[in-house]
Amino acid sequence: WDRPYEAEMVKWGTALHDQFMMPYYVVQDLKGVLGDLAGWGYPVDFRWFAPHYEFRFPRYGEVNLDTVHLEVRGALEPWHVLGEESTAGGQSRYVDSSLERMQVRLQGWQEERYRLVCNGWVVPLKHTSTNGEVIGGVRYRAWQPPSALHPNIKTHDPLHFDIYDTWSGRSLAGCTYHVSHPGGRANEARPVNAVAAESRRLARFEQRGHQAGAFEPRTAPIHPHFPHTLDLRWASAVDSQR
Repeated sequence: WDRPYEAEMVKWGTALHDQFMMPYYVVQDLKGVLGDLAGWGYPVDFRWFAPHYEFRFPRYGEVNLDTVHLEVRGALEPWHVLGEESTAGGQSRYVDSSLERMQVRLQGWQEERYRLVCNGWVVPLKHTSTNGEVIGGVRYRAWQPPSALHPNIKTHDPLHFDIYDTWSGRSLAGCTYHVSHPGGRANEARPVNAVAAESRRLARFEQRGHQAGAFEPRTAPIHPHFPHTLDLRWASAVDSQR
């Protein structure tokens, strides 16, 4: 009331569905808000939100290669409400929950030598304010329900990540993420607490599975509206047109 907010608003456009889907940029934005609150006389410690961050953006796993550290975390993914369909009980509108997104964060990265590859496709990486740190997003089809957008695109499970060495033309390390339990185990009950949920996530992550032998990764054109994200549906469409 005494000091109204008079700064110009930012038109983020499609960045809201690109970089702000990833936890790194969400945290940076939250820190900016908390800084404004502190300047107005309302100090709020960011550490109070650490449990919320870990709950909403769980860590799937991490891999180390010499000085390179790869971290894989869950990210946000908006689900679209589809049109009306006739069902046994009348009209209903399904939600396309088949898509998921994750964030890859690399520290100690050498872009002159390495490439991060997901299922054979190069992941677009953006530098952060920290030297040697890059961020990228991967959007993929996790499930294939009967009602969904692009029903002819198959699932991309599992996701194989490779730290590709351009000098030798080989993958030096990598990991594998499974949407469901790799052994086919199905849990009938919800996890009783956060520890049980974390154990289920860790069971779906393997510090192995990178491609053996020499190969050449494929590069999809950078989407003009989503430059921070590798959309495997978009990459598959580009590959089918070649």
